[in-house]
Amino acid sequence: MKRLKVKDAGRCMACLQCAVACASAFYKEGDVTKACIRIVEGKTPKSIAVRSCIQCGKCARSCEAGAISQNPKTGVYMIDKKLCVRCGKCAEVCPFGLIVKTAPDAVPSKCISCGICAKQCPMEILEVVES
Repeated sequence: MKRLKVKDAGRCMACLQCAVACASAFYKEGDVTKACIRIVEGKTPKSIAVRSCIQCGKCARSCEAGAISQNPKTGVYMIDKKLCVRCGKCAEVCPFGLIVKTAPDAVPSKCISCGICAKQCPMEILEVVES
């Protein structure tokens, strides 16, 4: 299965270049709230946690329209915009809050392990791996 891996979150500087790259790819704007990767406060003071989709499939199991399916070659869960009814259930069940729904009538977006964020990370802590 292809997925985005965080090699060493302890080295993250929270520069948000990964999130800007992701949002720009999906929405053509650098609004980090629209990114499918999250840089958040860690468990200890001043620590940083990097949240990325682990391709668990909870979103697909919650989709009553059958709009989210797993790519048989890569293992990545993808949203079919034509089948999506824009209910937002997938975003509600995502355990990491990584499915982005920008408006009530918008199709959600999620990480497809494209690697755009990894290419922009100056600390090189992100990578797309086969697991």
